[in-house]
Amino acid sequence: MTKPISVPGTYKRLEQHPASVSDIFSSMVDGTIESVDIMIFILVLGGLIGVVKASGAFESGLAALSTKTKGKEFILVFLVTVLLALGGTLCGIEEEAGAFYPILAPVFIATGYDSIVCVGDIFLTSSLGTTFSVINPFSVVIASNAAGTTFTQGMAGRIFGLVIAVTCLLFYLHWYARKVQQNPQFSYSYDDRDKFDQMWGMTTSEEKDQRFTLKKKIILILFACAFPIMIWGVMAKGWAFPNMASAFLTIAIIIMFLTCFGHQEGLGEYKTTTAFSDGAASLVGVSLIIGLARGINKVLNDGYISDTILYASSKMVAHMNGSFFIIVMMLVFFVLGFIVPSSSGLAVLAMPILAPLADTVHIPRHTVVTAYQFGQYAMLFLVPTGLVMATLQMLDMRYSHWLRFVWPVVVFVLIFGGGLLVTEVLIAG
Repeated sequence: MTKPISVPGTYKRLEQHPASVSDIFSSMVDGTIESVDIMIFILVLGGLIGVVKASGAFESGLAALSTKTKGKEFILVFLVTVLLALGGTLCGIEEEAGAFYPILAPVFIATGYDSIVCVGDIFLTSSLGTTFSVINPFSVVIASNAAGTTFTQGMAGRIFGLVIAVTCLLFYLHWYARKVQQNPQFSYSYDDRDKFDQMWGMTTSEEKDQRFTLKKKIILILFACAFPIMIWGVMAKGWAFPNMASAFLTIAIIIMFLTCFGHQEGLGEYKTTTAFSDGAASLVGVSLIIGLARGINKVLNDGYISDTILYASSKMVAHMNGSFFIIVMMLVFFVLGFIVPSSSGLAVLAMPILAPLADTVHIPRHTVVTAYQFGQYAMLFLVPTGLVMATLQMLDMRYSHWLRFVWPVVVFVLIFGGGLLVTEVLIAG
């Protein structure tokens, strides 16, 4: 999980080594072959998540939580915030959080909250957890691998940042939710309030069994145990992606057996294996992006283009202060987040070029990985594509209303994240 380190002062001009058309196309296949360990890990993780979702453990757990906190709805907001932030930081749960809208939206409406609170507590919370990822395989693990470092480096700083960021988001949600309860016209989405209430306010009996049974509790416990096992394996045993994939696959198989059998809750062999296949299939696009991005890097490396870019860039940053450099990196990733909205794709595409620049200014490469997380995800809160627009469309909510609510969070991430990065640089120096 390490990469070669550039040695300052060793750059030499060589004969041009241009890539032919056939080299460019074959590099896509070669890059996929080189990335197969990462791709298998992602597919296995997708299958694991798919089986857990099919078991109904996620929804049943949240439904039980909403029942327990009836009459104390902000406690529900607090617990959902903590749980989804953990989901984001551990395994990048973002799209999967969409399953919670049908459960939570009616509860929030009955309490007097609006669509902003609903999106803020589900989408924004899970995304903020991903922004301050501790071990998220889709961002920090892949980015660390591409940067030539391990995801365990800088973990303490990311944990500290996660705690502070989630705490601040809770205060922000509490302030906004209380204002809306006291005066519904304060709502940023007040113009669409009736439409939102009509769409989500009526609760109907669902066919899916929402009972939070012992089996579902065991499934969630097994799923949660997968991530501490991964951390232990990397830190104590030096695991790479094949080892992590094997551990996740073992847990997935155990959960599949639990999900498959049972008089009332059992899904049967076909539905269980289909759930695993569908979960893996949902991440095929992510896996292919990683392979294709690695192919692009292969063309750059074989043609000595990466070395030239690194040399020219190192000249630009050679006299930069480390603190200033890392802030610039965060802003660069902020812009790149608009161009390349895929977190894993951007990590594999940009990290091999940008991370070695940290060696030039004598700061750890893992700080560039953290800058990538803060910069890209701050943009993904705003960019009107992908998950943001899918979420807003699901709730029939205007982008302008969302923008009014989320821009302070973006500013906070950039300022607070920048402060954390500078602190890491100063400590490392």
